[in-house]
Amino acid sequence: MKRPFGTAAFLGLLALLLPTVWLWLSPPDLVRVGTGFAAKTVCSQVFIAGRDAAAVLRDDVQAPGHPLLRAVRVTMDEEARTVTASLLGLWASARAAHHETLGCALIHGEDQRPVVQARREAIPAPALEGAIDGRIQEMLEDPSLVGPGFRAGVILHKGRVIAEHYAPGFGPETPLYGWSMTKTVTAVLVGTLIQQGRLSLDEQDLVPIWTQDERAQITLAHLLGMESGLAWDEAYGAVSDVNRMLFLSGDMAHTAMASPAVATPGTEFRYASGSSVLLSWIWQHRLGDPELASTWPRSVLFEPLGMSSAVLEADASGTFAGSSFMMATARDWGRFGWFLAEGGRVGDRRVLPEGFVAWMRESTRSSDGVYGRGQLWRRGPGRLADEGWDLPDDLFWLLGHDGQSISVSPENELVIVRLGLTPERLGFWPEPLVSAVMERMRKLDE
Repeated sequence: MKRPFGTAAFLGLLALLLPTVWLWLSPPDLVRVGTGFAAKTVCSQVFIAGRDAAAVLRDDVQAPGHPLLRAVRVTMDEEARTVTASLLGLWASARAAHHETLGCALIHGEDQRPVVQARREAIPAPALEGAIDGRIQEMLEDPSLVGPGFRAGVILHKGRVIAEHYAPGFGPETPLYGWSMTKTVTAVLVGTLIQQGRLSLDEQDLVPIWTQDERAQITLAHLLGMESGLAWDEAYGAVSDVNRMLFLSGDMAHTAMASPAVATPGTEFRYASGSSVLLSWIWQHRLGDPELASTWPRSVLFEPLGMSSAVLEADASGTFAGSSFMMATARDWGRFGWFLAEGGRVGDRRVLPEGFVAWMRESTRSSDGVYGRGQLWRRGPGRLADEGWDLPDDLFWLLGHDGQSISVSPENELVIVRLGLTPERLGFWPEPLVSAVMERMRKLDE
């Protein structure tokens, strides 16, 4: 009688141990994506935005995400400025480290990012204060217009704030993720090198490993317009190309470089965060100096615009995560939107080539008029997609994951910033807010 019982006990113990050993030695990629996402998110929100780690884990990682994330635990070393996340504190450990200038990055081994002397002086910011419009302020405080998960909103007219509102726990000094709005920043950084004659839109042979195959035909313009013809899976809820790049790779650009060609460049629209990271790698390498490249966004763009809060984060190799990882206050995102409304100038200083922003706004043929040539959108998000909202023809959009949006109308001299944490499943779209603000502005002009 003892022997069968002993065998059953042994088999039961083995059934418990095998999954444990498996998780320890070879955790599934889905688990590794989850712990990588948790470590990166908590690191950035704590060390850049100054938020509470427990609140970030609960509100930004676990509440809106995959159910698996509820089993993730994090530990923080404030002295080393690192965050470690793992499943139940035991498996699939991921570590993110904060760099004073380059933000947080997931570290796979040693942190090899360039050593950069941190800039400690404050950036003189252009004044944004204007006359608050009471009716527009009411719109920005209306939950039905700003939606669930709203965190920050700023509306500028002629470069001045006419409405501003924040959710509890957030304020004018809180940097917030733009997610894919970062792509437009990357396009502008490419434009700064075009302005200096270091890059051109029709360049080919952009990546050394592409020179021996059809990918050599991909131009800078193809990457900017999401028309490269490279294979890419942008699904966020699975172990997709984008999640492998952002959360499993210490060298994001080389992950994107490995994508095979599946279409002739310029013939198909395929939204791909990999294209934006490749653009970062291309402009950084064209400068030829890693330290110069690491300070370029701040010295050439953020300082002239007065975007003192802006942090464009880099991966462990030093390549900027130009698809997703930029944080800035709502006001500084508004400054960037106004810079685009002004055509790439700051006062009398031209940062971008004449006509470059107009080119960015032109629709690509392969996207059926939805996407612009320069990493921005010609139509708003979701099922509403601008239909029936009487929006101006010149309106264009910067859009990011979980409800980030900036709408810009140069003709109306208007910029509307809405930031938050609003998963698409909640059914919020920003068009009604933008439409209501536009209607108010039209009445004021009458």
